[in-house]
Amino acid sequence: MKKERKAQNFIKKPYYEGGMTAMKVFIKQHLSYPKEAADKKIEGTVHVRYTINYKGKVIDTKIVSGIGHGCDQEASRLVQLLVFNVPRNRNFKAVFHKTLQIHFRLPKVVPPVKIPEPAQTQPTIHYNYTTTKKKEEKASPKKETPRKSHQIIIKY
Repeated sequence: MKKERKAQNFIKKPYYEGGMTAMKVFIKQHLSYPKEAADKKIEGTVHVRYTINYKGKVIDTKIVSGIGHGCDQEASRLVQLLVFNVPRNRNFKAVFHKTLQIHFRLPKVVPPVKIPEPAQTQPTIHYNYTTTKKKEEKASPKKETPRKSHQIIIKY
């Protein structure tokens, strides 16, 4: 008879669906850089401590270390949007505290590439040709077949 395995932790912790990589993608998609911080070219990391209730919703946030200029409020707003999965804990309603770092980096601006203009414009070449059907020698006095005309334009 096999021995029954016990759970490693008595109280199971909440987790974000998809793990940390999914959480980073969510934050990157919903992060809007504050205008004041962008104007002053402020970059840095905001540490946010937040509380998760037994339903998996973030109920409280606190900035542990911030950089100001609107970045702290934006980090708090992002954390409030997160929703966690909380496993059942024997009908025990617990709150959980976690800390998250949100990095604020200015987007890199790539200068536009200028394409040099050619010194002289190359001439355009026009070709015209027409095709006709050969007349049969035993042809009856019918109308002649119309000529087909085509035009080809080649530009350099």
